[in-house]
Amino acid sequence: MKFPRTLTIAGSASQGSAGVQADLKTFQELNVYGMSAITAFVATNQTLDQSIFTQSLDAVKAQVYSSLEHVGADAVKTGMLFTEDIIKTVAVLLEESGVSNIVVDPVMIGKMGSQLLKDEAVDALINYLLPSAKILTPNVEEAGRILHTSTPESLKDMEECAYELHKLGPEYILIKGGALKGLPAIDVMFDGNEMLVLEEERVATIHTSGAGCTYSAAITAQLAKGDTVEGAVRTAKAFVTQAIRYALDFNRGLAQLTKQRHAFFHRIA
Repeated sequence: MKFPRTLTIAGSASQGSAGVQADLKTFQELNVYGMSAITAFVATNQTLDQSIFTQSLDAVKAQVYSSLEHVGADAVKTGMLFTEDIIKTVAVLLEESGVSNIVVDPVMIGKMGSQLLKDEAVDALINYLLPSAKILTPNVEEAGRILHTSTPESLKDMEECAYELHKLGPEYILIKGGALKGLPAIDVMFDGNEMLVLEEERVATIHTSGAGCTYSAAITAQLAKGDTVEGAVRTAKAFVTQAIRYALDFNRGLAQLTKQRHAFFHRIA
């Protein structure tokens, strides 16, 4: 029996709740074989202002080649790529791979405010990676940044952004609206013809680190298993909602960490 194979090309999040760590856990939960190529190590903490350590292009290439040559992949997800050179390198590797199920999660800004994609790399993302994407999965802030416009603040804004993002080349656009205040957890998917709105009950919690990574990884897993894009997205949305609902509580949630981080840098400024 052929076992579905998935590869994530993304950053390593040392705290374990996001990035490659979240992707591999999601792959395991959804019964696919998961592999990884690490683009950078992210060690967000209160004592280092610079906490992103990128891998060399040779290291990224070696990891991707090792995964694809020894195992192969039915679906590939990209997450945090950080630099223009890494984006260009990954785009070439994906083109050479022949994999059609490519999920591009344009990781740009962490939940604690850390910049996870350099400003000068945004155009490279648009020009080199988006045209190869089966589905692009930005949150509202990332959607606005890709389009060089303001962050969507309503369902109508999200639909307009989805329409414009589709012009950049991806087959499908999924804009995640979890950050919108005063609304249920609403996402918008567009295939160039039909605009689909997906809604789940909003979970009242501060423990949402890695939600976007988990969402896109779940889509990748379902595509690897042969699901349709719409089916993959619906399954992934239900999966990530449950993951948020039952997330671990280490008593150091997002709000507390952000407040402590700001207080620390104020003291040493």
